[in-house]
Amino acid sequence: MDPFDELAVFSGTAHRKLTEEVCSYLSIHMGKAEVFKFGNTNTFVRILENVRQRDVFIVQPTCAPVNDNLTELLIMIDAAKRASAGRVTAVVPYYGYGRSDKKNQPRVPITARLVADLLTAAGADRLLTVDLHAGQIQGFFNIPVDELTAMAILSNYFQDKRLENPVVVATDIGISKRARDMAERLQAPLAIVEKRRIGNEDKTESLNIIGEVEGKTALLFDDEVDSGGSLLSAAATLKEQGVRDVYACVSHPVLSGNAADRIVGSPLQEMVVTNTIPTDENKVNGKITVLSVAPLLGEAIRRIHEGRSVGAMFE
Repeated sequence: MDPFDELAVFSGTAHRKLTEEVCSYLSIHMGKAEVFKFGNTNTFVRILENVRQRDVFIVQPTCAPVNDNLTELLIMIDAAKRASAGRVTAVVPYYGYGRSDKKNQPRVPITARLVADLLTAAGADRLLTVDLHAGQIQGFFNIPVDELTAMAILSNYFQDKRLENPVVVATDIGISKRARDMAERLQAPLAIVEKRRIGNEDKTESLNIIGEVEGKTALLFDDEVDSGGSLLSAAATLKEQGVRDVYACVSHPVLSGNAADRIVGSPLQEMVVTNTIPTDENKVNGKITVLSVAPLLGEAIRRIHEGRSVGAMFE
């Protein structure tokens, strides 16, 4: 027996296509809601169907424009709670501000914690997300957090591709643990790019490669690609170290500014991403392949609704 009444999945305006795919996986209709901005840019939300005591899931990645999408999510949660929803789960495939997870400079905020507090204060009963930038973000919440990973989706793609003499390369030391898991899945060795970030700008200086890469096919691994600077700098360094071909895989394609164009014009053979963030179809061609996380999210939503283990999905 379901612990809550009928399942309802609603979408913010950030990524309606992903929500439609999730609902198709679940074989349900997407919840009806009115979401728009007034002329003064205030966001208005109205739930257009009865959600009293229903199990409500609101899908909204907090991608660009981050502040608008975050505010919209908070207002949608509040609207659902005031409509007497039985439980409200914020489904945030991409958790914006995830990089601000600690005080690494004097007098700076921990914005990832602030966002957690805002979601909880708005009335979210739990969070469902994909590949957080830092695992400790889960501890910022006083509500249950289910963190999914796109690791299997990405690794299965490259297993089918059968790269010749592969080596998985972590773009920095911080992502090395997850990169090691990818290497184990592909039965490949691991290498790490040692780099130094320059100030608060999206600029990095690649220093050297830790590990044997010469003559191999490199698979760069990271959780997100923003401006593309770190990724392309790492690709250039790998080429200098004698790598034959360079591929890349990341969960979240932020792709700010002209990042997509830079990647298309780079030495990368292919970059594989997921659709946790909507991508411009005009820019995603040739070198950028997008895989869907809708079945992953859909199955997690089904299990949460039915009171079954989410972790068992990855066993």
